[in-house]
Amino acid sequence: MTDMVKTVPHLPEIPLIDVGDGGALRSLAAERSRADALLASGRRAHGRLVMRVGDRISRAWLARNGNPFAGEILAVAGAIGRPGAVMLNMSYEWGCTSGAAPDPDGIGNRMLRVLDWRVEGLGAHVIVIREQAPAGPFYNVTWPGAVGVLTAMAPGRFSAAINQAPMRRHGLTKAGDWARNRMAVWRSRHLPPAHLLRQVFLAARDYEEARAMLTRTELALPAFFILSGTHPDQGCVIERTETEATVHDGPVACANQWLSRPDEGRARGRDNEGRRELLSQVQRGRVEGFAWVRPPLLNRFTRVAVEANAARGTLKVLGIERERPATAEFRWIHEDLAVA
Repeated sequence: MTDMVKTVPHLPEIPLIDVGDGGALRSLAAERSRADALLASGRRAHGRLVMRVGDRISRAWLARNGNPFAGEILAVAGAIGRPGAVMLNMSYEWGCTSGAAPDPDGIGNRMLRVLDWRVEGLGAHVIVIREQAPAGPFYNVTWPGAVGVLTAMAPGRFSAAINQAPMRRHGLTKAGDWARNRMAVWRSRHLPPAHLLRQVFLAARDYEEARAMLTRTELALPAFFILSGTHPDQGCVIERTETEATVHDGPVACANQWLSRPDEGRARGRDNEGRRELLSQVQRGRVEGFAWVRPPLLNRFTRVAVEANAARGTLKVLGIERERPATAEFRWIHEDLAVA
């Protein structure tokens, strides 16, 4: 098993794409080959028929609910011209470990984040887009054509990420519970978590506004939001159901298991307690590159690791495939907030 202490030479760079206010369509135009490769991985994982059916169901859900990002998602799908783009934009099948704690260097709050996804290719094809929003610019760790936000940093405002919540149990098989939960999402008229987080980065001017939006806005399904502000004590995990919120102030780390009721539901991913405990230890001290990404944080589904500090305006990203670096380390300092 390879750790992340040393970056393998000659790995491809993660591109930074300035989309202005052009959103997902502009990122797709800039890195179309990466989007095609990721969709091809999705087709291999799920099959063409599943991608087609998934697109149809997702289109119908978006149209019925008047989703504010429906037009952007459909425009991306039209530009790609093949099944899968709508389904992937509505995907919510990943595992994550994330945390927020005071930066050991004494400036601001630091978010550490690992994203796991069964579909290969996200690590190799990850990009960072800089989007201009009414509340200020933000840097989104994503893939070309993605409309929602899973992990991002808004310099001078906050960093945030989403972890998937456990699957609700209904006394059925795992497949039966999954289908029952999907039906609940189908009946909902509220935002998916990734679309809410995009709205937060577009509109929230600071940590407190972001926290209020993530706590009060009704959702289509449960989620965990990790929020990291510009002051050392501005960090929390917000555990959300569709209508209620439980906030755990930092320093705090979470995986895909409820902090408030750890035995509830079918936990996503493997070794949730081990992943959370390791990240809790890691975030207490300084980190060297991505040496902190080690088992059980590192596993065969790990695709992306991120370190972000909104007070410093710093963002570090590493793409991962097959438990090895798939990209060179991305390191960025937002010019207006550069701190020695």
